[in-house]
Amino acid sequence: MKRRDFLKTSVTASATAATTLAASAAAPSGPEYYELRTWSLKAAKQALLDTYLRQALLPALIRFGLGPVGCFVELQPNDEVKVHALITYSSPEQFATLSARLAGDAAYQQAGAEYLNAKASDPVYSRIESSFMAAIEGLPKLVKPDPTKSRLFNLRIYESHNERAGKKKIEMFNRGELAIFKRTGLTPVMFAETLSGTLMPNLTYLLVFPDDDTRKKAWDTFRADPEWLKLKAVPEYADKEIVLKVTNRLLTPTPYSEL
Repeated sequence: MKRRDFLKTSVTASATAATTLAASAAAPSGPEYYELRTWSLKAAKQALLDTYLRQALLPALIRFGLGPVGCFVELQPNDEVKVHALITYSSPEQFATLSARLAGDAAYQQAGAEYLNAKASDPVYSRIESSFMAAIEGLPKLVKPDPTKSRLFNLRIYESHNERAGKKKIEMFNRGELAIFKRTGLTPVMFAETLSGTLMPNLTYLLVFPDDDTRKKAWDTFRADPEWLKLKAVPEYADKEIVLKVTNRLLTPTPYSEL
């Protein structure tokens, strides 16, 4: 081989290897992690929180390479509102360092000044709750719905009486229930085990539908499905043995939500 050809081949091979390495680093192969952050507040303060999320927090998360981020509203009695943000991380380290990165980000601090500098006598919210979760084996990556279409989200939390039972419910989804969900119109967005947060141990998942009628029809189809009836009849998967409580919430996406 001539020296010129040898050098050309070597450079090409090196470039290919570098590109492959960069692509590998940019696309982690492991499961995703999620933070579900929930603000409880009066309806009168929702506009201020919306401004903070739309103009400060979401742009900062995008700059940090995080996402997609879903933002949702859940109406409550007595003029109260819960606003949920589902943040996607590729590693626990991204979650652990987020607070410090936001504190050092001048653009975030400026855009979020009104929210961040709220007085104790006039707070934006009554409380923030946060749960950190890891995607389950059956759905290791978030499935992003089309944000241009009508969407209604169903957030469900399955609490278990102990860790063993919680793992059993996750196993049930991995081994068959998740496939039945997909087939009967219960369209998954994310399924995750809560690693830190409230209501532990629990499995938290998010479904999406075009409207509430479709949601109700899909659940009816699921409950009557022969494979589901067979699966739930397995003694070790009986609800009374592995599910202590189910929390069911209907969420409407905000106009700026990425989901």
